[in-house]
Amino acid sequence: MRRVVALVASAALVLTACSAKAPDQPEAGASQPNPAPGHGPGTTATGPYPFGTVQQKAPAVANGEVAVVRRITTDKPYVFLTMDDGAVPDPDAPKLMQQDATHPVLFLNQKYVKGHEAYFKQILDATGATLGDHTVDHPNLKGKPLEFQRKEICDDADDFQRGLGVRPTLFRPPFGNYDHNTLRAAADCGMRVSVLWTAAVNDGHVQFQAGDKLKPGDIVLMHFRKTFKEDYTAFVEQAKKDGLTPVPLADFLG
Repeated sequence: MRRVVALVASAALVLTACSAKAPDQPEAGASQPNPAPGHGPGTTATGPYPFGTVQQKAPAVANGEVAVVRRITTDKPYVFLTMDDGAVPDPDAPKLMQQDATHPVLFLNQKYVKGHEAYFKQILDATGATLGDHTVDHPNLKGKPLEFQRKEICDDADDFQRGLGVRPTLFRPPFGNYDHNTLRAAADCGMRVSVLWTAAVNDGHVQFQAGDKLKPGDIVLMHFRKTFKEDYTAFVEQAKKDGLTPVPLADFLG
């Protein structure tokens, strides 16, 4: 049965640029609230809890490697939106994120952010979004030497600190592919966790790795593409249909 589910999930997500199905991984555990890092001035206290306060902790770094999290363990009706790459900066994205208060994590590549720093800084400052690390050039890291992987991850974070004024601490491996060197390099570069996903949005449709709806704790992947508005709207509508509220992922990976 697990083999059938895996095959269905792989086919459903084939259209995404980060299409590798995220394997089962540890989920985040609970912790007492503390001020959350990674939130800009756009963070708001309106919502089911005061946004910007840590609700759960990410698994601790162990044996020099960050943990991999593909969903959040929660009994609350929360869902988490993430946006990858930054290839097509849709001019309406900041307004949409403010309007719907989705508080996404932006897992960005330096090669796409370069020359568009003002655009992404506007999103971070005005919407309560969190900045994430997605490597400089979006390579498949799996199987690459440790130093190569460290450079891709560290240089991305260092450049964002210079250009956007924020150094990310959440990491997503391109294509969802990683190995022990990836997790070690991420830890070396100051990342707290490696984030995968449980659903993706492509061409205006939400695609699920299991089942036919979003569930509490799901982490959803979409991209900055030409179909940004359609994809974003599809996520918002699906979350409403399934009775879920988008909240900041960073608050659950403190």
